[in-house]
Amino acid sequence: MRKIFQKLYKKLLGQTAIYGLSTVIIRLFPFIISPFVTHAFGPKALAPFIDFYSVAGIIIVLLSHGMETTFFRFAEKEDNIRKLVSTATLSVVGASFLFMLFCYIFRQDLAIAFKTPDQVDLLTMMLFVLGLDGLSTMPFVILRKTGRPKKYAIIKIINGVVNFLLIVLFIVVLPRLGDKGILGFTYNKDFGIGYVFVANLVASAVTFLLLFQELKSVRFSAFSWDLWKQMMKYSWPITIAGLAGVINETMDRQFLKYLLPDGINTEQMAIYGAVCKIVTFLTLFRQAYLLGIEPFFFSHAKNENSGQSYAKLMDMFVIVNSVILLALCANLDWLGKLYLSNPAYNEGIPIVPIVLMAAVFLGIYLNMSVWYKLSDKTIFGAYLSILGATVTIVINFYFIPKYGYWASTWATFLSYFSMMTVSYFLGQYFYPVPYHMKKILGYLGLSILFSVLSYYVFKGNLIFGNLLLMLFLAIVFYFEKDTLRRLR
Repeated sequence: MRKIFQKLYKKLLGQTAIYGLSTVIIRLFPFIISPFVTHAFGPKALAPFIDFYSVAGIIIVLLSHGMETTFFRFAEKEDNIRKLVSTATLSVVGASFLFMLFCYIFRQDLAIAFKTPDQVDLLTMMLFVLGLDGLSTMPFVILRKTGRPKKYAIIKIINGVVNFLLIVLFIVVLPRLGDKGILGFTYNKDFGIGYVFVANLVASAVTFLLLFQELKSVRFSAFSWDLWKQMMKYSWPITIAGLAGVINETMDRQFLKYLLPDGINTEQMAIYGAVCKIVTFLTLFRQAYLLGIEPFFFSHAKNENSGQSYAKLMDMFVIVNSVILLALCANLDWLGKLYLSNPAYNEGIPIVPIVLMAAVFLGIYLNMSVWYKLSDKTIFGAYLSILGATVTIVINFYFIPKYGYWASTWATFLSYFSMMTVSYFLGQYFYPVPYHMKKILGYLGLSILFSVLSYYVFKGNLIFGNLLLMLFLAIVFYFEKDTLRRLR
């Protein structure tokens, strides 16, 4: 048994390292550049970027309509892989092309609907970025399925490099060059945040061109309506779950925009959106882990000891997240101010520990979602996400007018907590996994307690917070020494 777990861990860690490296890098570049953006643009100037991209998740979910997860599920039982690839890819590509055509024709109407008729060009660029990202969805999935992680990683990294370098060029280098510029290009202060949209558009276009080779294997003649209907039957609950998930994750920016009075709404939206980027410290690990774990879940579902493997992986996931949570809260007072790089955003830092805890709950929920995916009960994923979205909408609607982004913060916390809790009990009924709940609750509860003490009770005291972090690490090493030894 020990050798089996050791082999599984090493294989999963290898997949996570490759896919995770590219994911971390692609998210690390904009994460690193964010302080430059917040330094250059105050809340009012940054608002259009926060505003438009708060709905990006909904669009991406609709364009991919659950085909990524569906593809991996059907790949385990469909013999004709070319038919499967063509059917899934053409479904997503078709949706993406129609979306971009619609956006171009109705771009002015969409800008009016966003209450930003004077920013139609920025909105159009953002929508085309999402269309190009939609076109790139299935080629990336094909690379994962065909075992080409290096190409996957390289293209992801190129995307990040292009985006990063262009943003640095546009908002850091060009302003310093003044009228000299570069090759005739000079900084236009009036265009401002628009340079970030341009960088995103160019990076997405380059990515799609690099992936175009994967689309050459797709054949219209191999598209199967019957297979597509079966796949859509499996994927539509995932899509609904994704939409509800986006409401939980980013749509609170829109609630702030429409429920607060004009004048303070965009400022609160921008501050909330900017400080929530600090959570990227934690979500980077989650993104890398989930990219490696999803194919692993499906490919090992038939193994006799799969449940024990899933339980041990959950232990590791919770431990790592608990350490990151406490480390960030212990150093948040100086780290948050350094990262935001603009005093105009500092007032929002106190919400970060709560958002971090919510992010941990979301990660645990996503890890638990294996039960409804492997049991083909994806409809429960939709139900759970709708539950979370309902909590989000109700709390935001009733409390934002009085409490502003603090209402959005607690809505996120309670939403993910309710989804995680209900999912656990449903999973134990339909697809039992022997999670070590005492251990999970012990580590998570202790991390949250130490985080609250560190930031809220002792006012972000650096020495006390890091002493608590050292104590927590010592506890982890003491109780997990055997597991750590097996990973060598």
